[in-house]
Amino acid sequence: MNIQPQLIASCIKRDRKAEYELYKNTYSYLMSICLRYTRDKDTASAVLNMGFLKILANLEKYNLAIPFKVWIRKIMVNTLIDEYRKIKREREKVTYVEEYYDSSDHSELNEAIGRIDCKQIYELINLLPEMSKQVFNLFVIDGYSHKEIGDMLGISEGTSKWHLNAARTRLKEQLIEKNIVTTTL
Repeated sequence: MNIQPQLIASCIKRDRKAEYELYKNTYSYLMSICLRYTRDKDTASAVLNMGFLKILANLEKYNLAIPFKVWIRKIMVNTLIDEYRKIKREREKVTYVEEYYDSSDHSELNEAIGRIDCKQIYELINLLPEMSKQVFNLFVIDGYSHKEIGDMLGISEGTSKWHLNAARTRLKEQLIEKNIVTTTL
């Protein structure tokens, strides 16, 4: 994705054609982010549109020294987290477990990842419980620390670690069920 500064300047001036051009140029990248955090394409599209409106509304704050792709990714992830929080408030309360049992036995899982394709990985991640899925995406894919994840999701650092461990454990179980990994880990 190569976004020209002139296109950004035109979008700041509220040029509709430029905004549409920016949308077309960023759509697939932003949609891939949204699909990682949501369960279906309709929800992903809705959140993408909300995030894109935030991008347009804040373009004048964009610093050209920062890569545009990084800047829009951060806005989209924050939009997804905001949406998750809104949905979370509507759902029943989750009991958080403060203890974290670290397991360093992930080598077979890492080898299994090489034997499955991206679509299978996406499907397995999508089967995780909602909170564990959010923590897994933020930690493993987007590289946030447990402290940052805790702040974003309104949970403790220990709870973030627990959800990551639970996600990894569940992914291992799914790999065994699908006969991708043949031994118990």
